[in-house]
Amino acid sequence: MTPKLLVSAIVVFVIALVAANTLYVVNEFERAVRLQFNRVLDNDIEPGLHYKWPFIDTVLKFDARVLTLDARPERYFTEEKKIMMVDSFVKWRIIDVGKYYKKTNGEEASAKRLLAPRISEGLRNRFALYSLQDVVSGERDELLADITQQLNEFSQESLGIEVIDVRVKKIDLPDEVRGPVFKRMMAERAREAREHRSKGIEAAEKIRAEAERLSTIIEAEAYRDSELLRGEGDAKAAAIYAEAYNKDPEFYAFVRSLNAYKKTFSDRRDVLLLDPDSDFFRYLNSAKGE
Repeated sequence: MTPKLLVSAIVVFVIALVAANTLYVVNEFERAVRLQFNRVLDNDIEPGLHYKWPFIDTVLKFDARVLTLDARPERYFTEEKKIMMVDSFVKWRIIDVGKYYKKTNGEEASAKRLLAPRISEGLRNRFALYSLQDVVSGERDELLADITQQLNEFSQESLGIEVIDVRVKKIDLPDEVRGPVFKRMMAERAREAREHRSKGIEAAEKIRAEAERLSTIIEAEAYRDSELLRGEGDAKAAAIYAEAYNKDPEFYAFVRSLNAYKKTFSDRRDVLLLDPDSDFFRYLNSAKGE
């Protein structure tokens, strides 16, 4: 290689090195600060292409997306002094890069270390104002909203961080009290089941008694109506018989004798001892009944 080409290569290399240390890019999901001898010159560099003094300025980039702080489960007391294990997490992001860098030295672990005690303190203070039932039920949303607001006031002012949300993943009882609590809950549910069962039996007895009463009334009314109808039928039958008898008494007597013969001699094994001259054989001896 000739001296001229060597000099040209060295010049190109120096230019490329200077350009690489002069220009830098901040992505859309990042925020950056520019330092000069550890002194902040630009505390919130937005996404895009930027330049700096080579070998003098230093650019630090931070993740500007929503981050998660997963707190470890801790014990808290409720209003009625009951212990519960709360597993929570926090959603946060950087909004003031300069303040964030000064307070945490740009380390995410330091930010989490500073936030964790505040989260624990906020949860402890707020859970102490609510009962266990309120915490487990719908009151928990209001409780967490208050904690988020209080934590956000501290984090924005002190750390340059916005706390977006505080949420509870799980609420559980400690191992040493879980067994007695479950037993007490089972006893309570058994008592409620007995009460519901006894109320059901009582209601069933009332329904059964009412059904029997209605059944007795319906049967009595049906028997009354049937007797009335039977009486009316007997009266009509007697009237028809009387009318027929009045029209032809002899024919009526003849028909009644035939019916008597039919009923009397319906079975061949029947034996009847009567005087042949009795009225029973009146129409057997003579068609005219003489």
